Amino acid sequence: MAAFVIADITVTDPEKYKNYTSQTPATVEKFGGKFVVRGGDVTIMGGEWKPNRLVVIEFPNMATLKKWYKSKDYQKIAKIREEASEGSFVFVDGV
Repeated sequence: MAAFVIADITVTDPEKYKNYTSQTPATVEKFGGKFVVRGGDVTIMGGEWKPNRLVVIEFPNMATLKKWYKSKDYQKIAKIREEASEGSFVFVDGV
């Protein structure tokens, strides 16, 4: 069953964040993942959630998603994300 990373990101240092976004796709692809949403316009249709930069990444399953997140390659660049942005991440199983 597919599993997804859903992230709502507020970029605080755009130049530094570019360094993160330029390196992330290779780590995702290495684990069979693909970007489903990577930024783009958001239309709020109800509720109080006002997301900034939404990112959705699909992986083959939750075990693989967690391996990607914990991998040395991703953890090395995750530090850049932490320094250049604020946000929330969730991991969720698909149907």
